[in-house]
Amino acid sequence: MNGAVNGLPKGVLHLAENDQKISLIRYAPSVETQYFVQHYWIVRWDIRGQEPYRQTVIAHPNVNLVVEENCTRIYGVGRSTSVRIVQDHGWVVGIKFKPGGFYPFLGAPVSRLTDSTATIEEVFGIESGPIESFILSAPDDQSMVSRIEAFLTERLPEKDPNVSLVHELVMTFRDDRRVIRVEDAVRLTGMNKRTMQRLFDRYVGVSPKSVIKRYRLHEAAMRIDLGEVADWLDLSTELGYYDHSHFIRDFKSVVGMSPEEYRQK
Repeated sequence: MNGAVNGLPKGVLHLAENDQKISLIRYAPSVETQYFVQHYWIVRWDIRGQEPYRQTVIAHPNVNLVVEENCTRIYGVGRSTSVRIVQDHGWVVGIKFKPGGFYPFLGAPVSRLTDSTATIEEVFGIESGPIESFILSAPDDQSMVSRIEAFLTERLPEKDPNVSLVHELVMTFRDDRRVIRVEDAVRLTGMNKRTMQRLFDRYVGVSPKSVIKRYRLHEAAMRIDLGEVADWLDLSTELGYYDHSHFIRDFKSVVGMSPEEYRQK
């Protein structure tokens, strides 16, 4: 049985307000699917009688298969923020693939899905309607996760060693504060820069530079939302930036406003 995965959902902007509107539960993958899958997730909301809510997310470097009533699709990685308008009530269930983990299913460069989506039929060759009904009609969350995992388990491809390599690289970008530029990653890993860029185009869908930037901004947005930031210079230094103006430019380029403007929203 898949256990729930704890932790704050990094990348979701205005976290406190979001948590009042939307609930997110994540479930660990089974041994059979964990090579390809980071986790399964279920989002529920009930804002009947309230204004529609605009949920904004700084995209993670992951492909997601999202099962939703009449709208089941596979979402590639976005280059900047994505926006979803949530209203009334409902729920969706999804598969968050590991960075690189969707390539063996697609069998083509994942960059083809960047800032785009695909249908279940286009990738798996089956109509989405019956699968959608079967998964969403499950009696509880755990059953929904079991059903979506069963769907995936029946279609597992051969393991591609580059999936593990890409995942390790992405985790290094996420966790090592010394990695601010692609040149830092090249120095730490010993991998040729052009080789790394080709690998990310094929397996992740966005560049190494984009992945490095978004992880720093995930951390920054969460710290701002939690009220933990007193000084932008201190924050930029803690995130590994040598120049806090560089941090501010990165934040504005992705979020669309400066850190100070974001804090005051």
